[in-house]
Formats: sequence, structure tokens, C-alpha cells
Amino acid sequence: MKKTATRLADGRELIYYDARDDAVRDAVDQRPLDPIATRSEIRHDRLLGDRVAIASHRQARTYHPPADECPLCPSREGRHSEIPASDYDVVVFENRFPSLAGDSGRCEVVCFTSDHDASFADLDAEQAALVLDAWTDRTAELAQHPAVEQVFCFENRGKEIGVTLGHPHGQIYGYPFVTPRTRLMIRSLGEHRAATGRNLFDDVVADELADGRRVVLDGEHWVAFVPYAAHWPYEVHLYPKRRVPDLPALDEAARTEFPQMYLELLKRFDRIFGEGESPTPYISAWHQAPYRMTDRGEFALHLELFTIRRTSGKLKFLAGSESGMNVFINDVPPEAAAERLREVASK
Repeated sequence: MKKTATRLADGRELIYYDARDDAVRDAVDQRPLDPIATRSEIRHDRLLGDRVAIASHRQARTYHPPADECPLCPSREGRHSEIPASDYDVVVFENRFPSLAGDSGRCEVVCFTSDHDASFADLDAEQAALVLDAWTDRTAELAQHPAVEQVFCFENRGKEIGVTLGHPHGQIYGYPFVTPRTRLMIRSLGEHRAATGRNLFDDVVADELADGRRVVLDGEHWVAFVPYAAHWPYEVHLYPKRRVPDLPALDEAARTEFPQMYLELLKRFDRIFGEGESPTPYISAWHQAPYRMTDRGEFALHLELFTIRRTSGKLKFLAGSESGMNVFINDVPPEAAAERLREVASK
């Protein structure tokens, strides 16, 4: 992998990740942009203990532009985008409309490919591995950021999820705090260790492998399963079999196997609802240990992949119980979801 860092016209950082060592990235951003001056504010909810980012400048962000005006496509004559080069492999750059900025953290955009009409599932194993390298590199870099306590790499796919740009891309958030979901995991982790003397993540993976009914893919170094108490109609968790706290800690064997496992999961997601259905909307989210967590080695890196589509033509909306009380009601039994995901395996 070759990494080339540069700056956009408004001062934001942009990084090219290339599979070829001889790639030359010397294109200059030609746009007449003013220096970036965005701020976000983190407010604390005293009742719930949560934090909320206030970022009013995001109201002006680009919203469903036509394909020939996509800001994530390579630049061309007469049409300059966020990426100055005329082609690229993988690109990461600071978000122009960040939810978190300055002392409130950092937000980055990850473009998986220059092909506007592709999706992550269309990538080959080499390109998917390059995306993994970019996620890993950014996780390690953001660990040095003074305002960042936790790094979250994720992808939203589909208008139903709320995506405003159709180009295949994801994001990376560097939070200046430990997120509520991670705090709950850490609490459960500590309670399980105190009660049993064992690691909770290890026991969850071992229990799913032993049960087998919810296992979707079982590789040499990774296992994917529908969790016993899945919140979403189709939800899969992907774990390395050797527990590590974050992406930089993955060994070479796990890194090599990951593309095949992940691409197969994404292909199955697009087959769940049959021919003729639009591509399955999903969220794919990496969970990594916070940097200042005591005993970081107790945490287990894993990826959670889920869709809000519950059946053909119908979405799972967060209604009163979910939105008002955070109590999920799942219409699809996890065992049935796992069986369906096994049925649609690649030939």
C-alpha cells in the first residue's frame, strides 16, 4: 500500500491509498474555496448521561446531487470535485460538513472506489483489503489526535438509511468521548468478568459456535453470526476468532481472510429479499476499544452489519418502544434470519 497525503484548497487533509507503489498523486485542488471554518458543540444530557453533537452547519451539506455532479467522483475537465485526481483507488479526506470538529473530534469520508455506480460488494478482494488498510491506518492515526477517545469506522448504504450521496463511501468518526453503546458493552464486560472470571466476548463467540443455529459463516480466522437477541430484522456480527481490541491489532492471517468473508456477507445481504428488489439498505459498523479504556485487551473488535428492511418492500421503523424507551421489537426470529442468510450463499 502507498499512502500520499495532500491538502484541499480550503486546508482540509486528503489521503490517497494506492495498491501500486509507483502511483503518483500530484493533482492540485483547483477550486476557489475559502479556508474551512466549521465548529461543532458537544452537549451533555444530564438525565441520560449521553452527549449530543450540535452542528448547524450540516444543514448546508450536499443532498442527492445528480451523478454527473457527485463530489466524490474523480475530478475531470470543467468539473472539480473533492478528489483532485482523475482516478483513485481509495481516498480519505476530512468531511466538509463534519458532525465533530476541532476540540470536539474529527470526521472523515472514505471513498471505497472511484466507480460511482459500484457498491462495496462489487469490489474485488484486493480492493476490499485496501479499504481495510485505510481503516486501520486512520484508526492508528486518530489514536494520536488529542481530542479523540474512540474511533468509529462505518458505512451507511441506501437512501432508506439516510444517505445523501450515492457514491460508494463510508465515514470515520473520532469521538471526544466514549459512546453510550460502547459504555454499555464495557459495563457488561466487567460484570461478566466479576461473575464468571471469563471474558464476555469470548463466551458469546464460543456459545454461538457451539449452538450453530445462528452461524452464517465460519472461517478459519473469522466467524459471522446473527446474535441471539438481534435488534434488527437481519443483523450479523463478524468477529475475529482471536480477540483483539482494534483494527491495528489484527494479525496478517485475519487481515488476509477478511475480504472474502465480508464481501460474501454483503453479497448475501443483497440476495435476502429476492430478485427485483432494490439493493438492500444497510449500516456496517466497526466496534473498537476506546483508547483510554482500562484493560483494552478485554474488548473484542467486531463488525456489526444490519438492515432496516424487514421484508420485501417494508422497512423496520423505530416507533414508540424503540425510539421512546430503547426497547427493540424484532419481527424476524434470529434463527430464521440466519437460515435465510445461509440459503442465499454464493454458488
